[in-house]
Amino acid sequence: MSEKIKVGISIGDVNGIGLEIILKTLADSHIYDYCTPIVYGHTKVASFHRRATSINELNFHVISDASQAQYKKPNMINCWEEDVKIELGSVTEAGGKYAFLSLERATADLKEGRIDALITAPINKDNIQNDQFKFPGHTEYLQERDGAAESLMFLVSDTLRVGVVTGHIPISKVAESITLEKIVAKLKLMNHSLQNDFWIRKPKIAVLGLNPHASDNGLIGSEEKETIIPAIEEARNNDILAFGPYPADGFFANGTYLQFDAVLAMYHDQGLIPFKQIAFESGVNFTAGLNFVRTSPDHGTAYDIAGKNIASEISFREALFTAIHIVKHRRETLELNENPLVFTKLSRDRD
Repeated sequence: MSEKIKVGISIGDVNGIGLEIILKTLADSHIYDYCTPIVYGHTKVASFHRRATSINELNFHVISDASQAQYKKPNMINCWEEDVKIELGSVTEAGGKYAFLSLERATADLKEGRIDALITAPINKDNIQNDQFKFPGHTEYLQERDGAAESLMFLVSDTLRVGVVTGHIPISKVAESITLEKIVAKLKLMNHSLQNDFWIRKPKIAVLGLNPHASDNGLIGSEEKETIIPAIEEARNNDILAFGPYPADGFFANGTYLQFDAVLAMYHDQGLIPFKQIAFESGVNFTAGLNFVRTSPDHGTAYDIAGKNIASEISFREALFTAIHIVKHRRETLELNENPLVFTKLSRDRD
């Protein structure tokens, strides 16, 4: 019996839907054919949510270390000892505290190679703030823990992949934050991820403009001529098949995105609004460019439906399987690097 991929799961805000979608996902016995899940939280908190979701048959195997994880079972590492007051649907200090303790322990195991991938359930980006977490979101925290100079917020689904040049920053700072160097760096990360994580041999990447109508040849802003077009040209000089800049509205409205393997948007909402409209339930947030694999569902804590047993686990399940596929692709790429002819054939089959 070969060892299954060990997938770590951080529980997110205990007052949100995180544990509900985790429990619903792990209640499917087919999951254990593909991975060995390890949840970082506490059995008492999980039991509270289990009662709310009426998933009575799911019992966690409690372990103290990831090396003790049992095959074909949902495993749990208790990350604290004290009792937790759960107030479903409420923003509380406790919600942020225990979300961080879960994330911190899971990330430590991820960095040390004790788990092969991390799936993060939704956090509240406000109440999680503390002396160790002063970041606008998971992406920035994990980039810092990895020591990476750059990372890419990469939203992926079966029909659409969207990355962003600027992420969690105020809209008033977007234009000044977009530089030729930053666009090229993101295109390199995206291109590398498409080849190594998704096995697309020669990915085609569309680049969106910043201004309405991609500036209409300079009539509405100068960023396209001065920054974005030169960045696309530099990327192409580095053998990256980048095209654009495209006006964002028509690009998504008329289905042009279907002609490309991925899209690089200039800022958060420019890319995420159409992505969530097109692929909300099946969408996955993947942090590309890191030495480890992290994915998450493409939604938030959903306090308004917490504890009502109506949250959909589809995006979380997709996040789990996306992480498994990426881990496998990275492993296979390493194994095949010494035989480029085999790699070329396999990657062409997946184009």
